[in-house]
Amino acid sequence: MKKYLLPIVFCLLFWSCDQKSKVEKAIEETPVTIKVERFDKIFFETPPKDLAKVKKQFPYFFSPKINDTVWLNKMQAPIWREVYSEVQKKYSNIEGVQNDLETLYKHIKYYFPETKQPKLITLISDMDCNNKAIYADSLVIVSLELYLGKEHKFYQFPKYIKQNFEQSQIMPDIVTSFSVRKIAPPTDKNFVSQMIYFGKQLYLKDVLLPESSDADKIGYTPEQIVWCQENEGYIWRYFVERQMLFSDDQKLTNRFIDPAPFSKFYLEIDNDSPGQVGSWIGWQMVRSFMANNDVTVAQLMKTDAKEIFEKSKYKPKK
Repeated sequence: MKKYLLPIVFCLLFWSCDQKSKVEKAIEETPVTIKVERFDKIFFETPPKDLAKVKKQFPYFFSPKINDTVWLNKMQAPIWREVYSEVQKKYSNIEGVQNDLETLYKHIKYYFPETKQPKLITLISDMDCNNKAIYADSLVIVSLELYLGKEHKFYQFPKYIKQNFEQSQIMPDIVTSFSVRKIAPPTDKNFVSQMIYFGKQLYLKDVLLPESSDADKIGYTPEQIVWCQENEGYIWRYFVERQMLFSDDQKLTNRFIDPAPFSKFYLEIDNDSPGQVGSWIGWQMVRSFMANNDVTVAQLMKTDAKEIFEKSKYKPKK
């Protein structure tokens, strides 16, 4: 029997790879050209006397509640002029970001055909690390000052935050914003529902950003990915044995879901662990669910966490 099993396994693997290559070929052949508007350049290269022209061209960036003096000061302030200069050094040519977004949109269009083709607008915002990239219907807005490289002199942020201020994080951040529009919010407040909600976000990056590393998808270093892989069984047992999965204790979100320098097991391993290990486990659960069920990506986005948990057959190695 064994001598027949190996060829069958190879055939299944070949068929799986062939199916994947067909999907990627179809995606690649989708015609897409993303238009780019450099609001950052327009804003800082426009004479202050012509501010009204910029406001007319980009009305959605100018709240009527904010006095023009705020914008005029930003146009001329030495610190913001320096930020602009640093952004131009790195992104004088935005073609790389444009190409990456075109590839991303091809994948979005394949899996979510109703999605409008967006326009890319680059800007320099206010160092708001919670809104680095925004997917807003027909616009993708990227704050370039937050992608200058984690060691840049401007960044006075904790290490776990600024490690994601790299160009490689632009597309994952865009998908995070896009996913909020596609993933049904959890109907339950328990811990496992939260894990699976963020697991869906990460799985969406698997299909929309197939060339990105797992580290870039979740915002880890490669070493942090290895730590999660090596400790997956332990993390899972910790959650199960302490009856956390169906707990409504909101402190668990802070301990294991939210971005943080480390996760809070309240044990020695805290110092070695990355934050968000609950999201990482949720990701593995969703991956297992998709591997064991005939479900489309669009259907996954709407599937209840309870069903995913029960049908995932998730069982990490000890």
